[in-house]
Amino acid sequence: MQIPKMTVVGLMSGTSLDGMDIAIVDLQKRKENIDLELRYFKTIPYEHEIKNQLEKIVVPSAASPEISSMNMLLGEVFAEGILQTIEDSGIQISDIKLISSHGQTIFHDSVIRKDAPSHRPNTLQIGDISVIAERTGITTIGDFRTRDMAVGGQGAPLVPFLDYHLFKSEEKGRVLVNIGGIANITVIPKNSDNTKVVAYDTGPGNMLLDAFVFWHTKGNESYDDSGTLASKGTTDEEWLEDLLKHPYYEKKPPKTTGREQFGTEYARELWEEAEKRDIPQLNRIATLTSLTAITLGKTLEDHLKEDRIEEIYISGGGWHNQTMMKLLKAYLPKNVRISSSKELGIDGDAKEAIAFALFGYLGFHKQPNNLPAATGAGKTVMMGKISWGEAETISSEDDED
Repeated sequence: MQIPKMTVVGLMSGTSLDGMDIAIVDLQKRKENIDLELRYFKTIPYEHEIKNQLEKIVVPSAASPEISSMNMLLGEVFAEGILQTIEDSGIQISDIKLISSHGQTIFHDSVIRKDAPSHRPNTLQIGDISVIAERTGITTIGDFRTRDMAVGGQGAPLVPFLDYHLFKSEEKGRVLVNIGGIANITVIPKNSDNTKVVAYDTGPGNMLLDAFVFWHTKGNESYDDSGTLASKGTTDEEWLEDLLKHPYYEKKPPKTTGREQFGTEYARELWEEAEKRDIPQLNRIATLTSLTAITLGKTLEDHLKEDRIEEIYISGGGWHNQTMMKLLKAYLPKNVRISSSKELGIDGDAKEAIAFALFGYLGFHKQPNNLPAATGAGKTVMMGKISWGEAETISSEDDED
């Protein structure tokens, strides 16, 4: 079965609230193979005022009117960013047939609560797709996670679907790692089918660390560029040992986490705890860098022998943190190859935006686009809701070979 080639814009805004990652991708499915080419990629930071407003409403106590208004405002912000990216790329807007937007996650709670019969696992991504479609004139698909949750999945992680289809190998077992606000892995044993894939969040990536850097620099820096600050500090081993006792690390997969567990509120608690322990600020940054490296390293170590993993490919902002990478490599056996996902032909910074372009492409063409082995869903489904644009769109009917 073949479906038509499309040029799709994929948009991703992650838990770190840095801004928009926008990828323009050519996609075509031929039988069981997916042809993918990244045409253009751009990162657009949120303006300071937008980021401040988002930070106010990404906590459970956020006021509903603010969230509702921000949903529409972010739709406008996303649309402007997409139009700017298309113009910068030199690609004709008439060539873009679909926009696929993840949206901005405001809340994600995948836990089933037996003590609360009316509670449902839930997720909320804002940045209204109708606003995007209206402002750009291009059909827009979004709100992917809810469909997976509707069939018993956790709505995350979704990117392992791309990892499996693009990076599976008959010769070598691989792990694809992404270190964004949260760190997550996709374990693909050699010559495996999609039921053998294991994927889940390992814990905090850069989220806690970014908060500490922001406070240490009094707002002048929002992340530890290349791990320079961490390299000037020393890990407080006693505090690190206590941090590693967080119950999430012992939880069995499938599991997901986010700002609700490892966001600003938890970061503030840790900062105040470090104050009481009289831990110097650079040592705090070094310790949180170690926390990400070790929780990730422990998880990877569990899979190396069990799944015969030989290669680890890393994407996301964490790859650029040289101190974190040095700690991770020191933790793992030397015979395991650790490299950037760029070696597999995918820009690590663009990977998640590319993934959502793929989800949109498949969803638009009524093709399954979730991976139950990763999310825990009861079956494969077609994720995504569509808001039609004014631009002419190609038929979503499948073409038989």
